[in-house]
Amino acid sequence: MLPWLTIMVAPAADVLHHRAHPAWLAWLALAAFCALYAMSVISAFDERPRFGVSPRVMVCASAVIAYAGAIGFRHNWITLIVMLAFACGTVFRGRHLGRIVAVLAVSAGIVAGHGGASLWSAASIAYATFVSGLVTGAILSLYEVIGQLRSARQELARAAVNQERLRFSRDLHDLLGHTMSVVVVKAEAVRRLAPRDLDAALGQAADIESVARQALTEIREAVSGYREGSLTTELDRARSALEASDVELTVTESGPPLPPQAAALLGWVVREGVTNVVRHSGAASCRIDLRTEEGRARLEITDDGDGSGAGGGSGNGLKGLKERLAMAGGSLTSGPTPRGGFRLTAQLPVDGEELG
Repeated sequence: MLPWLTIMVAPAADVLHHRAHPAWLAWLALAAFCALYAMSVISAFDERPRFGVSPRVMVCASAVIAYAGAIGFRHNWITLIVMLAFACGTVFRGRHLGRIVAVLAVSAGIVAGHGGASLWSAASIAYATFVSGLVTGAILSLYEVIGQLRSARQELARAAVNQERLRFSRDLHDLLGHTMSVVVVKAEAVRRLAPRDLDAALGQAADIESVARQALTEIREAVSGYREGSLTTELDRARSALEASDVELTVTESGPPLPPQAAALLGWVVREGVTNVVRHSGAASCRIDLRTEEGRARLEITDDGDGSGAGGGSGNGLKGLKERLAMAGGSLTSGPTPRGGFRLTAQLPVDGEELG
């Protein structure tokens, strides 16, 4: 906006050619107007006024000088009102700008006509004033919208990165927490069985190799974002892990088959719940009940341990599960049972059209 100050060459030429009297007052008015114009434009682009004065106040002061110069010195001094329209387009926005520019345009035409300009010249000056203010305001408004869109895009990119980081950390916790627990349990089983039953010990060692290989595959899938759990697979792994820990498992299922997405979510619940039973409960038995009815699936994992079983981890796993289920409209609750032990309950809405 500052290069438009070159227009001030026209009223300066009037002073140099002795068409504006007294000259000292004309130079003073021209310098004051240029200074106020520059200060108001610069301050308009700052959140806080740079010069300690509101840009609108400086525009009002510029208006006084512009109209006084245009009326008093005439000739090319009418261009100050056009410059004033540029300043208003920079400082003001919205409906206020339209009204202000309309008033400037009409008054510029009247002042030009009063100064001896023809009707056509006065109308041209009024039109130039009106267009100058509106086009300036439109361009700067578009500039601000582009800036807001750029900021929104950057914010969305940051949110996407944070979401991916959260997904990866949550998946990594669930994957490695369960896998390492199974490996530890089966390694202890190998140590116990090796002195008296070498074949059984070798079977447990083979399971460790299988679990480790599967974990590598799942970690690669988690890194690439394609990891999806399977309820059937997790139930099979639960049987293997609990059997190696000498925990008796009972599984009951009722209702129609679950759609893949719901089964994947509940597979994560089984993984986390059984991992915590193995790690913390000291239980002798564990029960997994799955019921699907009236558009909802309910999964319960109950053990007879010391009350810190299916939900007794550090809290990160359960927090991640709650977030997963909440995003799908479900819920997760956990707590000790009245007769001792611990219960983890997950509820999830299921689309009736997807059920078998």
